[in-house]
Amino acid sequence: MELADYNSAVDAHADGIFRFAVKHLRDEDLAKDVVQEAFARLWTKLEQVEAAKAKSYLFTTAHHLMVDEVRKQTRSTRMEEHHEHLQHTSQSQPDLKEVLEQGLARLPEVQRSVVLLRDLEGYSYEEIAELTGLNITQVKVYIYRGRTALKNYIGQLEIVL
Repeated sequence: MELADYNSAVDAHADGIFRFAVKHLRDEDLAKDVVQEAFARLWTKLEQVEAAKAKSYLFTTAHHLMVDEVRKQTRSTRMEEHHEHLQHTSQSQPDLKEVLEQGLARLPEVQRSVVLLRDLEGYSYEEIAELTGLNITQVKVYIYRGRTALKNYIGQLEIVL
């Protein structure tokens, strides 16, 4: 990969990786760190990564960095902080964005990742399989289960409201 290819990859993929990381981590500062580290790792492997595979390499690296970050932090602490923030800012009727964020937060890590890659970033099943190391059947199952869980969560909220 040449320097021009690297610069093109930064221009083309930085925003998408950032959006993916923010949705997954729910923390802009951590998301910025993930993006920076993903591009730093690409820079160190410039000779080994083909320009055509830069996008795949970056998203795979970002995914692994996010998994590592989630493992470092206690899940319950982050959820409590998120719920406290939502309680302070919530209205009598939550808007759709808040409901989706709450629903996504309830999904297991793998389901959340594949649903975000498919529905937010528009990746194909094959690309998601390559990025996550899952097979295509697993990707489809996780997406189905994640979407079903989100629908059930939203349905429960409608009953309460």
